[in-house]
Amino acid sequence: MRHFGHISPAVRARLFHHEPCDFGADSPSRTLAAALGATLYSPATRPRLADDVLKQAARGVVSMVLCLEDSIDDAEVADAEENLVRQFAELDSRVVEAPLLFIRVRTPEQIPDLVKRLGSSGRLLSGFVLPKFTEDRGVPFLDAAAGAEADGGRRLFAMPVLESPELLHLETRTEALTGIARTVDKYRDRVLALRLGVTDFCSAYGLRRSPDMTAYDVRIVTSVIADVVNVLGRSDGTGFTITGPVWEYFRSPERMFKPQLRRSPFLEGRAEELRTTLIEHDLDGLLREIELDRANGLLGKTCIHPSHVLPVHALSVVSHEEFSDAQDILRPERGGGGVLRSSYTNKMNEVKPHRAWAERTLLRAEVFGVAKEDVGFVELLAAGLAD
Repeated sequence: MRHFGHISPAVRARLFHHEPCDFGADSPSRTLAAALGATLYSPATRPRLADDVLKQAARGVVSMVLCLEDSIDDAEVADAEENLVRQFAELDSRVVEAPLLFIRVRTPEQIPDLVKRLGSSGRLLSGFVLPKFTEDRGVPFLDAAAGAEADGGRRLFAMPVLESPELLHLETRTEALTGIARTVDKYRDRVLALRLGVTDFCSAYGLRRSPDMTAYDVRIVTSVIADVVNVLGRSDGTGFTITGPVWEYFRSPERMFKPQLRRSPFLEGRAEELRTTLIEHDLDGLLREIELDRANGLLGKTCIHPSHVLPVHALSVVSHEEFSDAQDILRPERGGGGVLRSSYTNKMNEVKPHRAWAERTLLRAEVFGVAKEDVGFVELLAAGLAD
């Protein structure tokens, strides 16, 4: 699979200076962590879940979480597990390769049980999402995943969700973060990425942000994100990929734009109209939050609606200017440091301070591609909606 693989090769060739790379469930973990993109959540109770997975894959989704936790009622868990087993078997009979599929479990005991019940269709499972992760709660989950991998003979990743009150409350935050850091470092080869449960953080104080506000406008949430990145997102080789929080609001842009986009994929002369309409339909907050995610060290995003996927992916593509700067900074002859004017002649690039940024940018460029010099977010979004 690849990002923007759902659009035609001819359109990709017009959009990208370097196209996104191919990757799959067996790719290196560093590649997969960067490539998660917009991870779409779906309740495991959906009766046509296999069809949903294939439908979303055809629209550009590359990672999904099938949820047995907060998105379903406590009384539905047993039926949801049975449904997952049926739907995986259905998928296995229809596809060679599916998106990266993860199951969000409630208890450690569910992990080996589900792997056993999935049988051969478990080849489509990439791992598990671990809720309300702390040091004490996390170790049994991670041990269960390691045991299930050994029994099943297939690599299984874990994505802990950082959402517990211990992490939110100031008096316990340092201890909680230190314990989480110890745990995920011990299981480093198992942990693909860390996910932020901002809705739970807000819930602890009876808060809910409006569609005009990003998570970063809620100061108590901002402080937690900053501390999580500080401890767990360092670029010195000890850090992990940390994904952005969920955006709760949606209005599907597909309905509004598909007729026009079929006629003119690049909306010649109408880019500003598309941008204005997106802002008027509650996506301005999402777009700003995606930009702030990356500025604060996060990559990828938890999504609860398909209409969020394309904006996340379009804003993840590396611009031609970013790519040029990163390449200049990482040239072998610049190994000794120094300062140089950017090839766009609009900034100074300091080789040593900007090296980690450049390395991260080139990894993002590998999985999301590099846009051509005259291609921006609007053109990428329009092409994705039109195809």
